[in-house]
Amino acid sequence: MSAETERRAAWRASLAVGLAVSAYGVSFGALAVASGLDIGQACVLSLVMFSGGSQFALIGVLATGGTAAGPAAIAGATLLGLRNGLYAIRVSPIIGPGFAKRLVAGHLTIDESTAVATAQPTLAAQRVGFWATGAIIYLGWNLMTLLGAILGDLLGDVRQFGLDAAAGAAFLGLIWPRLRALQPIAVAVGAAVVAAVLLPVLPQGVPVLAAALVSLAVGIPNLFADRRRDAGEAS
Repeated sequence: MSAETERRAAWRASLAVGLAVSAYGVSFGALAVASGLDIGQACVLSLVMFSGGSQFALIGVLATGGTAAGPAAIAGATLLGLRNGLYAIRVSPIIGPGFAKRLVAGHLTIDESTAVATAQPTLAAQRVGFWATGAIIYLGWNLMTLLGAILGDLLGDVRQFGLDAAAGAAFLGLIWPRLRALQPIAVAVGAAVVAAVLLPVLPQGVPVLAAALVSLAVGIPNLFADRRRDAGEAS
């Protein structure tokens, strides 16, 4: 396969992923309004945070606990966003040197840009995949956030339609494709149990933070890894 063909393939993958993810921004805009944010706040959140999982986690806590749950919501979104720092280690060789370029790349380092970039066979195609995917999603996500926030605002109190409850469902939709092995399933089940047990006795948002600790307890010692597969890869 020629270098030009590989770059075109990276562009096609970026476009397909970018458009699909961008469309989902409508849901975030509407849910943000349902959680108590105004249109401007919803748009600024997408512009500055630009991490779908963290954004949904933030408004999910705000939807149940209001402004009083703000500190817990911010802490939970921050913890979830730490994964992007791990992605940065992987994509750093793809980005290359240059402070300004790395600064912009840091804002575009998300699940999708990392996935598309690392799936490409050559460095040139990886760079196309990273930058194209990140740029398409950033533009599309923010436009769709604005549209969703406007539509939600026009409907008035969208919580009467139960749309605020969809925040949890939307977040579940983000993590569902990752539940393909015992390790992530164990983390998800353990976190759900911890949150359900603590929800009646702790302030809103705190059970989410406690549930996040499950990922550390299970993930750091790699409790449920497939030892046989790991042994086979090592050999």
